[in-house]
Amino acid sequence: QVQLVESGGGLVQPGGSLRLSCAASGFTLDYYTIGWFRQAPGKEREGVACMSSNDGSTYYADSVKGRFTISRDNAKNTVYLQMNSLKAEDSAVYYCARSVHVMCVIGGALDAWGQGTLVTVSS
Repeated sequence: QVQLVESGGGLVQPGGSLRLSCAASGFTLDYYTIGWFRQAPGKEREGVACMSSNDGSTYYADSVKGRFTISRDNAKNTVYLQMNSLKAEDSAVYYCARSVHVMCVIGGALDAWGQGTLVTVSS
């Protein structure tokens, strides 16, 4: 059974850091392009980071570039999202998802996703 499980969310003050984890099961993660997405109340889901299966290249949304870093540990079959210098605007439910594409594609099709983990940035 293909599953993705996010963890690591919580409450953090502005300027703080969190590391989110996306644990995969039922498939070998390094063969797939994996993306991180977020959705805040009243807003559409947006892509924030992606790592391609083709060559490991990464993509970041302009709003998080320089602050967020996506990485993977193949031995643990897990993808991470390191989030630094957090802002109130980063508050959202964060999801990881598996892509059918070999490269990060804006609007690309997804065939599996996790349940999400809540990140709240507040003073």
